[in-house]
Amino acid sequence: MFERFSKAARNAVRDGVQIAERDRAARVEAEHLLLGILAQDRTPGTGILARHAVTTAAAREAIDAARRRGGLSTADAEALTGLGIDVDAVVAAVEHSHGAGALAAAGRRGRPFGWRVPLSPECKRVLQRCLVEVVERGENTIGDEHLLLAILRTGGTAADVLTGFGVTYEVVRDSLTRA
Repeated sequence: MFERFSKAARNAVRDGVQIAERDRAARVEAEHLLLGILAQDRTPGTGILARHAVTTAAAREAIDAARRRGGLSTADAEALTGLGIDVDAVVAAVEHSHGAGALAAAGRRGRPFGWRVPLSPECKRVLQRCLVEVVERGENTIGDEHLLLAILRTGGTAADVLTGFGVTYEVVRDSLTRA
């Protein structure tokens, strides 16, 4: 499948894996792919993200906040707030008792020499979804814009972060159709 990836898409995946390795993450997540896309210069995907003020620093901050909540989406947190549950207070209480980042789902790992960080099931679904996006659009090459569409279609923390910036599946699809 990677033979259909453009140079920018391959670089985004490679950079996402390297970011996961640097973070000593237990697995490569879709969030790492998002950060890998942001590491690219002048690509269709980064152009869309730039128009919505999604920077590496802003995305990382939003990802860290979501992880701190144990992966709870903004919509879920708002729903709980509507029920009278203060998610920030719950997180603060848990962190007070168990330490900072106690709810963070992604664990850290030791890194034996030469071992690669495995892809999470969600990350694998994103990569598989890229091919579906290309076929549905009648295109041949998977670009970083298809990675972006696949992240948004698959859902999860990375999609929630993007949605928080106003980047939705429809927005990206419409931007690509106009281009």
